Amino acid sequence: MLDLTYTAPKAKVIAGAKQDWELVIGMEIHAQVASNAKLFSGASTQVGAEPNSNVAFVDAAMPGMLPVINEFCIEQAVRSGLGLKAQINLTSAFDRKNYFYPDLPQGYQISQLYHPIVGEGEVLVEMGPGVARLVRIERIHLEQDAGKSIHDMDPTMSFVDFNRTGVALMEIVSRPDIRGPEEAAAYVAKLRQILRYLGTCDGNMQNGNLRADVNVSVCPPGQYEKYQATQDFSHLGTRCEIKNMNSMRFIQLAIDYEARRQIAILEDGGKVVQETRLYDPDRNETRSMRSKEEAHDYRYFPCPDLMPLEIEQAWVNDIAARMPELPDAKKARFMGDFGLTDYDANVLTADLESAAFFEEVAQGRDGKTAANWVINELFGRLNKESMAIADSPVSAGQLGGMLDLLAKGEITGKMAKDLFEILWTEGGDPAEQAAKHGMKAVTDTGAIEAALDALIAANPDQVEKAKVNAKLAGWFTGQVLKATGGKANPAVVNAMVAQKLGL
Repeated sequence: MLDLTYTAPKAKVIAGAKQDWELVIGMEIHAQVASNAKLFSGASTQVGAEPNSNVAFVDAAMPGMLPVINEFCIEQAVRSGLGLKAQINLTSAFDRKNYFYPDLPQGYQISQLYHPIVGEGEVLVEMGPGVARLVRIERIHLEQDAGKSIHDMDPTMSFVDFNRTGVALMEIVSRPDIRGPEEAAAYVAKLRQILRYLGTCDGNMQNGNLRADVNVSVCPPGQYEKYQATQDFSHLGTRCEIKNMNSMRFIQLAIDYEARRQIAILEDGGKVVQETRLYDPDRNETRSMRSKEEAHDYRYFPCPDLMPLEIEQAWVNDIAARMPELPDAKKARFMGDFGLTDYDANVLTADLESAAFFEEVAQGRDGKTAANWVINELFGRLNKESMAIADSPVSAGQLGGMLDLLAKGEITGKMAKDLFEILWTEGGDPAEQAAKHGMKAVTDTGAIEAALDALIAANPDQVEKAKVNAKLAGWFTGQVLKATGGKANPAVVNAMVAQKLGL
């Protein structure tokens, strides 16, 4: 496990207020389950299909159509719970959440309120090297997604696309343990990373496959500690919910704005009204959407079309036995096996594709050198070209082969950069491309020594300066490299310069 120092959440004190206020945040993350079929029907979940083409009779709420639970979606929820170190409930049940919305054909949503499939868990969120916050998970429940209303196709009418209707969602509900905008974004990023490692959600926020409802409240200093001791939410102030956030940056901006809005109301003698709000990124403000509903407003009751869901512990154990290596464990292993820094290990384990690429490059080679080339050269070029690692023109095998040439001294560092460019544009075998382009390090120490002796003889003043200040010896190394067209091994040249000058 990672050697992390857990620090208790600290309040985000809002600057510019008349008094100190603490910021308290809880989040509800809606993560679309990675499944080819919907939660209660066999309809496809394909993105980009023609509107209303992925709709089964049960999704459209046709009379007499009964839901059938998709076992794979249940397995994905269990896997997610295990990845968050959560309690898996062997008995759970589905409820009807009643409300009318144009893109919800049934007039109710099948969800889980009273008996969710996953209970309490936790997420460890790193806030800096070796420092982490613990965010408690209250529950994960499964529910149907709604459809999509479309308002920009006609000036007088709205349209609806039911393709998303019935798609399985995991709602991951946190405790109000998050204390600032940065922590909120870091929590979402960590949760997204875990789900992607597990393969239970693709985490695509742009498509709405992972989105957050953010509950924000402010309270005087010390009230959060009272809540921790009593679990009485009244200590935390009145919360407002910001719906459907799908950007880390917007989450931070919305929280900051909402906290300042609430503080201004309270310091002016008013009361914060519990409500649901939307964030407008163009104006950088939240605005009221509707009054905040409570559970009783939705008239929850057990879904009469679905029996309670009962799963066996042996099945859960089998899922647990097939769990992949998760980000924290992979990061710790990379730091231990390859000698990576905390920063480099974080970058390389950010997603599975990057981690797998690096591990193939580093296998049997110097880990730090491999990390430098993957992060600085490969990732740098990919970012410049706006490319994903899966589309990299340079494969892990090619990069590894190039590093082998470098390690053997057959090419210099400068040659390696030139060779990387050739592999990027032309491809091919690294050794063959190096030979084709005349990339071969000068290993003849006699030639290097002759060039160095000539420099020393011609520059006695520079010799004396270097003997007084060893850093100036680098001038000789640079001149020898220049004389050999950059083909001499810098390490060999440095050693020879030090020997000749008696440094």
